[in-house]
Amino acid sequence: MPTAQGTPGHPGPTTDTETPRAERSLAPDLARGMMLLFIALANVVTYLHGNPQGPGHRPLDSTAVDRLTDTLATLFIDSRSYPMFAILVGYGMATMARRATARGASRRQVRALLTRRSLWLIAFGTLHAALLFSGDILAVYGIVGLLAARLVDRGRRTLQRWAAASFLSMTTVLTLSYWSEENGPPDDRNAMTDYLDAATARLTGHLAQTLLFGLLAFLVALFVIGFALARTGLLDHPEQHTTTLRRIAVAALTADVALGLPHALTVGRYIHPDHGTQTLFNTLHTVSGWATGLGYVCLFALLAARIERRHPDSDTTARTATPRPATWISAVGERSLTCYLIQSAVLAPLMCAWGAGLGSRIGTTQAYALAAGTWTATAVLAVALARAGRRGPFEVLLRRLTYR
Repeated sequence: MPTAQGTPGHPGPTTDTETPRAERSLAPDLARGMMLLFIALANVVTYLHGNPQGPGHRPLDSTAVDRLTDTLATLFIDSRSYPMFAILVGYGMATMARRATARGASRRQVRALLTRRSLWLIAFGTLHAALLFSGDILAVYGIVGLLAARLVDRGRRTLQRWAAASFLSMTTVLTLSYWSEENGPPDDRNAMTDYLDAATARLTGHLAQTLLFGLLAFLVALFVIGFALARTGLLDHPEQHTTTLRRIAVAALTADVALGLPHALTVGRYIHPDHGTQTLFNTLHTVSGWATGLGYVCLFALLAARIERRHPDSDTTARTATPRPATWISAVGERSLTCYLIQSAVLAPLMCAWGAGLGSRIGTTQAYALAAGTWTATAVLAVALARAGRRGPFEVLLRRLTYR
């Protein structure tokens, strides 16, 4: 594997050069920060255990309030956060490749750089799954990234073919999965009282899932969307593309409601379709989630454009003049890896049976409140780090490992 370093004392073209905070694009950080809230809300219900579950793996003994919140969460969050995450990972890879190339890196060096980063994401994700959370997504993005590293500089037609194949693969496999699982049993890994037994079960399931995603080229289509966002400048210069961003956001959110509402109503148990219809609703909900993830990214790009229009003369591209709520969200976005892992470090011990076991004693509305509180705590930490001029510790570690 080619190295990204030059001779001693003379760094090579891919030497790590961190982008100054004032020069960072605001839109991706806003999207990443809000994405972490969506991820916390989506993940927290997977910790619920010990009670019979219905559609969407929600407890059947839920209250009327729980059913309403489950419906809203299903419509706007479930299967929407991970596509948003994948799109932003793809955008990040393309941006990384562009900056390395601008510093003089060869095509081979860029691929080596992205491959190292993907391998370390697999390592981070595997440890995360073994220690805390069976639904880790970092390793999945890492294994998809190994392929994406060889696609990031390819032409539009090649990317379109890969995206189409990936979309077909995901749709087919997920539909078959939904058909076979029906409502499915609760995740008994979270109900295990012995931590080592639970860790072994988590790791086994995680490795199988990661291998499946890699072999079937899952999520490549979402990475390609991220590549397109980087190439077109929609996130780097959103103020120049507000019409396009608005059209994408409106179309995506319209598709979300039109295609995702039947499944959301099923999860809330307001309607009771037969198994075949429920499978169709679930598939349409998932497919619309890929569009919705893009729509959310565009919404936060529009917010960034609005902020930048209000502060056109700022020397820091409006970063220092950002309104306080957006400052908090973007601080989380700048430290998304650290905040993502902290969420599991808080929620897993509280919810799992090997810890405090709250997952068997609270409803979904209480679980959502706990997740929102956890995200808020990570935001407080992220803001404190930002004020101290420090990056997240896991961002620093990943950067050092990637650039060696």
